[in-house]
Amino acid sequence: MCGIVGYVGPRPSQDILLSGLARLEYRGYDSAGIAVIDGDGQLGLRKRAGKLKVLRDDLVDHPLADGTTGIGHTRWATHGGPTDANAHPHLADEDRLAVIHNGIIENFAELKAELVAEGFTFRSETDTEVAAVLLGREYRATGDLVTAFRAVASRLEGAFTLLAMHRDEPGLVVGARRNSPLVIGLGEGENFLGSDVAAFVEHTRSALAIGQDEIVAITPAGVTVTDFHGEPVEVEPFEVVWDAAAAEKGGWSSFMAKEVSEEPEAVANTVRGRIRDGEVVIPELDGLDDLFAGITRVIVIACGTAAYAGMVGKYALEQWARIPVDVELAHEFRYRDPVIGPDTLVVSISQSGETMDTLMAVKYAREQGARTLSICNTQGATIPRESDAIVYTHAGPEVAVASTKAFVAQITALYLLGLHIGRIRGTLSPADSARSVAELEAVPGKISWVLEKEQAHIAQFSHWMADTQSVLFLGRHVGYPIALEGALKLKEISYIHAEGFAAGELKHGPIALIEPGQPVFVIVPSPRESAELHKKVVSNIQEIRARGARVIAVAEEGDAAVLPFADEVLRIPLAGPLFEPLLAVVPLHIFAMGLATAKGLDVDQPRNLAKSVTVE
Repeated sequence: MCGIVGYVGPRPSQDILLSGLARLEYRGYDSAGIAVIDGDGQLGLRKRAGKLKVLRDDLVDHPLADGTTGIGHTRWATHGGPTDANAHPHLADEDRLAVIHNGIIENFAELKAELVAEGFTFRSETDTEVAAVLLGREYRATGDLVTAFRAVASRLEGAFTLLAMHRDEPGLVVGARRNSPLVIGLGEGENFLGSDVAAFVEHTRSALAIGQDEIVAITPAGVTVTDFHGEPVEVEPFEVVWDAAAAEKGGWSSFMAKEVSEEPEAVANTVRGRIRDGEVVIPELDGLDDLFAGITRVIVIACGTAAYAGMVGKYALEQWARIPVDVELAHEFRYRDPVIGPDTLVVSISQSGETMDTLMAVKYAREQGARTLSICNTQGATIPRESDAIVYTHAGPEVAVASTKAFVAQITALYLLGLHIGRIRGTLSPADSARSVAELEAVPGKISWVLEKEQAHIAQFSHWMADTQSVLFLGRHVGYPIALEGALKLKEISYIHAEGFAAGELKHGPIALIEPGQPVFVIVPSPRESAELHKKVVSNIQEIRARGARVIAVAEEGDAAVLPFADEVLRIPLAGPLFEPLLAVVPLHIFAMGLATAKGLDVDQPRNLAKSVTVE
């Protein structure tokens, strides 16, 4: 979850480090710090608990001498609370060495005991300082930071990205990664390291992705990458397809508001270039027809919002590709000894491509012989590199912690995958494919309609509901995972009780929660496209309305059947049954954002949450 920035080059490093950390604030953190080697070869450090502004203010009051080599960090507390002492960077080797770290070092207690026995002392409660002290000890023995790093990295267990610099080697920053993200930014006479390309995209869009158990050394003159044994490795270059402005608010009240407005564009960009003559053809999957023809089962693995996207995608994959699909939470998958093999396709979904639960599930699936495909929004991320195939969403940077445009892009990618596999397996006729493709291409315009017609209405009544303490969400068929997503968004950013249910489950227990005044959102299917389901859902509405619920229906424009039973109706355009989720979720995103804003909460950085969860 932590943000990491490293820089070497001719420019003053403080501004580069601080601007990079600002672009990584979305990841979630509770302290921040930087270390700089100045022009006199002295190593200066400043770190503070709290938000980045606290660090900035401290640097104004107590300036550091600037230099051209530096590392910066935003920390999410794991070992030890969010205090100044526990913040990164950590110093060692008589304060000549600075280290920052993302992840968890699982054997830190054993290593710390070893160091304490040798007489070393510690100033924090962190596992990171153990790595710093160990690195300082190795540096004294070798006199070379890369060699020392190699020795230390091989002893650490768990997930980590480590960056370090030493005052005796100015102009050098060394990094190592295992199960945690690290990317390289290539400049002219300068180079960068970051936990995300956002850390340096303001300065360069040319990047390198390093692999598992690799060490990188950057200087102003170049970049060297080796494995933990010192053998040189080839690195995978890529061009960042968005610029720094895409990760800025641009006048919006919040990143979440901006990103909700970008949902039509996220769908359109994910579809673009993947439709040919009325059929879906995904260029990234060229040469894999035999794989898709031979699979007998698909398992979708993901966490949180991505898992709900997977649940929506299940309906499409089964209908179009006629193949059984299971959706599982990634953090449960590998602990239950699942039955998988070469005829199983495991599809992972992760916005960041670094979600640790999902990454470990992908690795487990490959070890068991399954084929793996990743749906991801981030170039150069770990999960795509660990997968046999990749379908990128093209939502652009999503900064708000609560996922919105990435969610609709993930559903879109799953629909493209279902249509692609259906074509290959011959389970989808050209006519049916063309109809579905036309529906998918129409979705961006329909989402824009919802934003234009309903946003003000939703914002108004969400303000009226600012004191609400509990909200329920109901849906059937593809509306069920949308109900789950609506509840999750409300929990994440409004901090109130919210539950999503399959509407058919009402009579099996949840109806006991209905009392007078209880707000209930109901995802209503189209009476024209899903007549039987529509009748069932209207019956559910009557059941809860009879018990005093306040019903907010998300319904098709022109659906008069819900009017007698709904207190509020949020309209969406007509769409085929499988395409309604991409429209119905938009009012729920707007509502969650509106309610949280009315309560005076920070919708971009909800408490206790981070955008990229890089530890299990």
